[in-house]
Amino acid sequence: MNNKIDQLRKEYQEVPIPAELDFVVDRAITQSLKMKRNRSPKSKGLAAIGAAAVIFVATINASPTVANALSSIPGVDRIIKVLTWKEYVIDELNYNADIKVPSIAHLENKALEAGLNEKYFKESKELYDKFQAEIKEIRKLGEGHLGLVAGYEVKTDNDDILSIERYVLEIAGSASTRIKIDTIDKKNQLLITLPMLFKDDQYIERISENIKEQMRAQMAADPQKVYWIPTGEEEQMTDAFTSIAKDQNFYINNAGKLVIVFNEYDVAPGYMGVVEFVIPTEVLSDDLVSHQYIK
Repeated sequence: MNNKIDQLRKEYQEVPIPAELDFVVDRAITQSLKMKRNRSPKSKGLAAIGAAAVIFVATINASPTVANALSSIPGVDRIIKVLTWKEYVIDELNYNADIKVPSIAHLENKALEAGLNEKYFKESKELYDKFQAEIKEIRKLGEGHLGLVAGYEVKTDNDDILSIERYVLEIAGSASTRIKIDTIDKKNQLLITLPMLFKDDQYIERISENIKEQMRAQMAADPQKVYWIPTGEEEQMTDAFTSIAKDQNFYINNAGKLVIVFNEYDVAPGYMGVVEFVIPTEVLSDDLVSHQYIK
C-alpha cells in the first residue's frame, strides 16, 4: 500500500498542471474564505474538503497517468470511470470547435476497453479533420461561420451499468445535435446491445407502439410538444415515425429502466432537441431474456 502511495505521489509531482487549474483552485479557495466567518468548525472542514475535491477531479481529468495510479489504490477505483483523454480546440474569429475525446479506464476486459477507446478517438479525429476541411472550403468561397461542440456525458454509473453518451452539436446557420450511446455491463465486462436484451424481434413493435402512445399523451398535455406521428386516422404524414431501429440508441438508467433515445429531427422538429422515452418494464416483460438489466 505504501509503495503505491509513493508511486502515486511521484507521478503526481511530475504531472504538468494546466493553466486553467490555477484559476479553478483560486476560485475555490476564495469562495471558501468568503464563507469562513459564518461557518462552524465542521463546515470549515467541509469547505477545505470541497476545495481539495475540485483539485482532485481536475487532476484526474488532466492526467490519465494520475487516474491510473489512483485506480490501483483500494477504495478509489469506483471514482474513475470516464476521462477526457484529449481535446481538440479551434478558436478563430468565425470558426470555433471544441472536441473532447472520452476514454474509458480500468475495465478488466482490456480488449473491450481498447476497442471502445479506439472508436472514440477515431470518431473525434474524423470530426476534427472534417471541420478543418469545411473551413478550407468556406474560405474558398469567401467567409462564413462554423461551429462544432463534441463531448460526452455519463448517463448511468452504478454497480452494474456504465452508459456513456457522445454528442455532436454542429452549428452552421442553424444547429443540430446527434448522439451515440454505449452501455457496458460492468460486472461481466461486456457491451450491451439492444437486441441481446430480448428473445426475438418482437421488442421492436412493442417499444414503438409504446413510444407512439407516449408521444400522443405528451402532445395532448402540452401544445408546445410536437412529434411526427398522426393524431387521428384522417391525418397523413410523409415523415411520420413508424418504428424504432433494431439497434436504436438506448441506455439503462439508474432505476433499471430502458430509455430509448432519438437524435434531433428524427421524430420531432428541431426545437424539441434530442428526445428520450422511458419504456415501462411491464411493456417489455414477456420479451426480455431476463431481468438482469431491466428491472
